[in-house]
Amino acid sequence: MKINRKLTLALTCVAGLLGSSGEALAINWLKMQGTEPPGVSARARVWGFVQPEYQQTDGTKLQAGPWKGQNAIFNMSRPDLKSESSFNVIRTRIGVRGTGFPLDNNVNYFFLAEFGNNGITRQGGGNAKITDASVTLNQFKGARIRVGQFKTPGSEEALKAIHVFDYINFSTGVNQLLLERYFNGDGSSTKTTAASINKANGPVSAFRDVGIQVFDWFTMGNWEHTYALMVGNGNGITRGDNDGNREVYAYWASELLFAGASPFPSSSHLAPPSWSADQDGPRGARYQSLKLFGWYQGGKRTLTTVGDGAGVYDRTRQGIGLTLRKGKVRAAAEYFVAKGMIFSGTDGGAVAGSERNAGGVYADFNVTTMGEANSWYLDFGYLIHPKLELDIRYDTLNRNTNISAAERKFDTLTLGAQYFFNKKSRLLVNYEMRDASAPNLASSAVANKILNGMDNRMSAQILIVF
Repeated sequence: MKINRKLTLALTCVAGLLGSSGEALAINWLKMQGTEPPGVSARARVWGFVQPEYQQTDGTKLQAGPWKGQNAIFNMSRPDLKSESSFNVIRTRIGVRGTGFPLDNNVNYFFLAEFGNNGITRQGGGNAKITDASVTLNQFKGARIRVGQFKTPGSEEALKAIHVFDYINFSTGVNQLLLERYFNGDGSSTKTTAASINKANGPVSAFRDVGIQVFDWFTMGNWEHTYALMVGNGNGITRGDNDGNREVYAYWASELLFAGASPFPSSSHLAPPSWSADQDGPRGARYQSLKLFGWYQGGKRTLTTVGDGAGVYDRTRQGIGLTLRKGKVRAAAEYFVAKGMIFSGTDGGAVAGSERNAGGVYADFNVTTMGEANSWYLDFGYLIHPKLELDIRYDTLNRNTNISAAERKFDTLTLGAQYFFNKKSRLLVNYEMRDASAPNLASSAVANKILNGMDNRMSAQILIVF
């Protein structure tokens, strides 16, 4: 299906959603993830969730290039990339949070560990990884301080808690530009053994960093304003800094809290195990609202492999967006840009480590060190029944726009449904219609023949929160 038809379908569905009313949920993520309600929080609240899933494509092979006839990496199921279809327990997380200090509930903590099979646990050895370990100090009015390893302030899709995420897979731009992979080289040199390929040197970022954050929120009439400033290592999770360069993050959100719109009760579907609607005033951390937000992150990355791009490079990301939660309708839109270090797939679209048909050369992961990119998405959902929500998302990514021959365009329309068994469990089903192209090359070019083989993807996932 051509992408203009996808966008037309998306807008047609959205038109129907915007005419509806009912109840939907908004959350202040910095408040929810970084603090505990004063005076009522437990010393230790144990919680977690499990996400088994199934994903499938048609398994179309590479249509051209040195790896023609071999598996296309974009048609393989995550995270093993060995089959076009797979059952997997993608996430199994367990954590504990609370005040921990009965004499001073201004000190909060948050701990979470990952045991699933994904980009966090598969890299760097071991079968489990700590994703979050932080302490928040609330003693200073207007400047709460959070220290440790935690989600960085930024994109709404990235900042949102994964167990209340409305889709199974991230939008393409968020996945490629914001979910950072860390490498020692850029993949520019020819690799003659599978052991020498440029591969990730540790877990994906999981949208997290290790550092210190100053943040708070305040109300002015029907508006709630939230800010965050953070300094981090810029080197991902479960490890320290590698080059002495610091990452800087900035975030601002202003939310119009709708008059007369009561928040969801504390028993609402999949409510995170912390703030309730009746805590910290009548609104707590969850309510109906229109949120406008902007964010920035910038720093440097160091590649160390001599002859494979060794050097220090800039990496910046920034974006703006909005979310709407009112009645049965939820909606979101976000636009962001990237400069500097950009993840750019693999040689010939092959699975990394695959030997080319002629022999002697192995497919590498590639990183563009001085690239530019932009991405945006539109997302709408409608709760047609207390137990059933229908979702639609359109996203586009324009990668390496400053390098004509290397520019790639990705467009995806995702149709989804969420069925809520109860407030602690749900079923998600998604169907993604995916297109990709090299817009500055002829349709007969090898790159376009390869990208024409990108399949649509079907996925299903069950979420259980405990």
